[in-house]
Amino acid sequence: MRQIILDTETTGLEPQQGHRVIELACVEICNRRFTHSSFHRYLNPDRESDAGALQVHGLTTDFLQDKPHFADVADEFLEYIGDAELVIHNAPFDVAFLNAELALIGREPLTHYCAGVVDTLRLAKDLHPGKRNSLDALCERYQVDNSKRTLHGALLDAELLGEVFLAMTRGQESLVIDAAPVVDGAILLRRAAARSLVIVRAQEEEIAAHLDQLEKIDQASGGGCVWLNPKGGD
Repeated sequence: MRQIILDTETTGLEPQQGHRVIELACVEICNRRFTHSSFHRYLNPDRESDAGALQVHGLTTDFLQDKPHFADVADEFLEYIGDAELVIHNAPFDVAFLNAELALIGREPLTHYCAGVVDTLRLAKDLHPGKRNSLDALCERYQVDNSKRTLHGALLDAELLGEVFLAMTRGQESLVIDAAPVVDGAILLRRAAARSLVIVRAQEEEIAAHLDQLEKIDQASGGGCVWLNPKGGD
């Protein structure tokens, strides 16, 4: 199963007000394993970032001035996400921005190009109702090292979210913990056979006490103790 962990940084909070995507990052996971494949682009939004947004991501107009526009990377981005399932924290926010960018170049909405979208914020709220479920809070909860996250950055945030997502969903697709190495079944059987099993047998007084208890149960049930009378009570 191919999943793409996706994150964006933007000039503000509302695409309806003309705010744009300025950073787009994707990290690939296949069959619950990082593949070390990623897609990462800074984008020229042709506008200033709001002061509040700039404090969050630190991507200045000067830095973005020579970067490509979304239209320049759209085909490459859409090819990268292919038919994968997208995993996004607070998905409605990022999807709304990407849909606005796609609409500006006459393309279909994001879900036309992917297999679906998983909102990890919604998932976290279901798993941890009433608790803080920001990415930082989830990193702390699942012991994911986020010490390098001094500012919001799409690529680092996507990598952290991937770690958090795997931790949150561990055990849903398999009863085997993902971190466990894959070992041949025959090897496991040989290892089990080689182990020395310790058998602790009951002492005579323990056996006598057990039989005494069974007899009391048999008397109380009118001969219905199945451990003494396998057909008792029929």
